[in-house]
Amino acid sequence: MSPAWKVPLVDLVASHRELEDEFVAVFRSALGTARFIGGPSVEDFERRFAEFCRSQHCVGVGSGTDALRLALSVAGVAPGDSVITVPNTFIATTEAISQVGARPEFVDVDLATYTMDPAKLRSYLENGCRREGSGRRVISKRTGRPVTAVVPVHLYGHMADMDPILELAAEYDLIVIEDACQAHGAEYYSRRERRWRRAGSMGRAAAFSFYPGKNLGACGEAGAITTNDEALARQCRMLRDHGQSRKYVHEVEGYNNRLDAIQAGLLDVKLRRLGQWTERRRECARYYDKLLGDAGASIVLPRVASWSRPVYHLYVIRLDSRDRLREELAAVGIETGIHYPIPLHLAKPYASFGHRPGDFPFAERAAADVLSLPMYPELSPEQQELVAARLVDRCDGSSTLGEAIELTKRTA
Repeated sequence: MSPAWKVPLVDLVASHRELEDEFVAVFRSALGTARFIGGPSVEDFERRFAEFCRSQHCVGVGSGTDALRLALSVAGVAPGDSVITVPNTFIATTEAISQVGARPEFVDVDLATYTMDPAKLRSYLENGCRREGSGRRVISKRTGRPVTAVVPVHLYGHMADMDPILELAAEYDLIVIEDACQAHGAEYYSRRERRWRRAGSMGRAAAFSFYPGKNLGACGEAGAITTNDEALARQCRMLRDHGQSRKYVHEVEGYNNRLDAIQAGLLDVKLRRLGQWTERRRECARYYDKLLGDAGASIVLPRVASWSRPVYHLYVIRLDSRDRLREELAAVGIETGIHYPIPLHLAKPYASFGHRPGDFPFAERAAADVLSLPMYPELSPEQQELVAARLVDRCDGSSTLGEAIELTKRTA
């Protein structure tokens, strides 16, 4: 039985409580019009989210996985291809690749940002592949498949280093699809363009998830594709709705991947608050940095690259004895998370790929050491102080678990 968390990892009840009247209005509007699928609610949200992402088009779909799968397929990834991504991400990234008939190929991450290391990507393309004839595209030496795309994952709210990734993609004729499922509103300073770019506006297309716990979360499943490619957006709109260009006119065989009107309306309500919620997350991150800054080498805090404005979907630290510490924090009412405990190259569904421990050491190190601390806009300074006190106490051994529990009772 779960404890009644004094400090939960995420508190969706708090964020939804203040929006209840507006949510009810969305539901009443849907009841009054009976427009449950498509219609103005979906179109309005798509327009506003595209503007938020500084992208020309947005296509609402049923989930982040749907978004990534459709974007890959329509962008040109075909059965028998290989697609490059990273091992430390949620399995939906690689599921989407596999579901279009392609195979995930992994490159390691930068241990400071947990995102794709462009140097490792270059090494893979130069040493792990061979040129396909006289063209720019390459063939994977490992699988014999053509490598046609790369999916950088913007993880924990921090964008991948996109300039060198895009340069390599141009050099090797690769499609770039951003996995932006944890990066709503995150920004990247393009040194090449000398301007800030927002997640979802840099690749051929991008996939967003609106799973309830995301920075912009639905009250159920939902997702979206953003793109500056009008033809790609048009094709995605058809594919999400059984391949229809209009009712009963099926141009291709498609899917049922539609975003329903009620979820779109709820997301639209939340989108108006996303900017202030993001600033609140950043305030919480700065306070964690201050509280934990004197912990020394025992706790590795998140590093923000000079080219990044993260949105702190998660506040992730690294430390030794992670699992033991997590249990001790839970015993005093502090909920934490692990994102993600098994790097995908070692996960059971990909055992046939033949990877071994040590193949991607930075991803494996992250999987062994990362711990996600409570992070949400309503997180109070007092709650953060409680989390930090327990962490520092346990890491430096200055208090016993029993003393920590007693302190928690006195300060509750």
